[in-house]
Amino acid sequence: MKQREKGAYWRMIRPHTLTASFIPVLLGTFIVVGQVELKWGLFLAMLIASVLIQIATNLFNEYYDYKRGLDHEGSIGIGGSIVRDGFTPGQILGIALGMYGVAAALGLYIAASTSWHLLWIGALSMVVGYLYTGGPLPIAYTPFGELVAGLFMGYVIIGISGYIQVGTVTTELLIVSFPMALLIGAILLANNIRDLDNDKENGRRTIACLVGHRRAVLVLAGFFVAALVGILVGVFVYGVTPWVLLSLFTIPLMVRAVKRFWVKREPVELMPAMAMTAKVNTLFGALMVIGLMVARVIT
Repeated sequence: MKQREKGAYWRMIRPHTLTASFIPVLLGTFIVVGQVELKWGLFLAMLIASVLIQIATNLFNEYYDYKRGLDHEGSIGIGGSIVRDGFTPGQILGIALGMYGVAAALGLYIAASTSWHLLWIGALSMVVGYLYTGGPLPIAYTPFGELVAGLFMGYVIIGISGYIQVGTVTTELLIVSFPMALLIGAILLANNIRDLDNDKENGRRTIACLVGHRRAVLVLAGFFVAALVGILVGVFVYGVTPWVLLSLFTIPLMVRAVKRFWVKREPVELMPAMAMTAKVNTLFGALMVIGLMVARVIT
């Protein structure tokens, strides 16, 4: 019984999604770490707070999708804590709010150690995390889900992670945020392509719902291409270390994901393409972090 419960809690946090929160923290930190001595306390606080907000957002998503009837036993690709693992909606909501409480405490520590302006940015991020699937008009049900996710999990997380170390937002921070914001948006777009038919039936108006399957796949390909162009511009125009070009090794995986989405339509058939899209985000960011670390070591 204990073994099963541990597995249920592990599934509940959706560990495969968490790279979208901790990779930006690593990237924002290591892009500036050569300029100052690393402030480990602030780094760890930012890392934990970002992951907790991501998990809480996932749980809000599960709670509200269940309440609205989108999640059921036959749903594909959901967390399943309520419909399969026996958690009550109240438990899921309570755990999410508890994680928000811990994240808020960490935010207070970060703001007190750096700038109180960050408190408002952090609070806004938490509100957006809740409103992504909560409230009368969830962001995830509109065409702006990818934009909002990319903005907050890309630009905001990376920007704050660097700012708390050096006290300013550098050009490099903005440059590396651009491709990561696009790839985080790509994860959401991939999810919405898979769920297109079900979302239409339930009144959602995502990008995929508005433009249709094939055009949504082209938008996804555009996200990938723009991310690649962004990193090339960063290196050859703005002088970001060439070592971040290690991220270009993700191109074959991008191509495979787009091809899979192009030729398949059934949700269960699109699960591998979704996994590839998430892996692109993880590997792209991880290879950029590795490139930054190598650059710091050899210079």
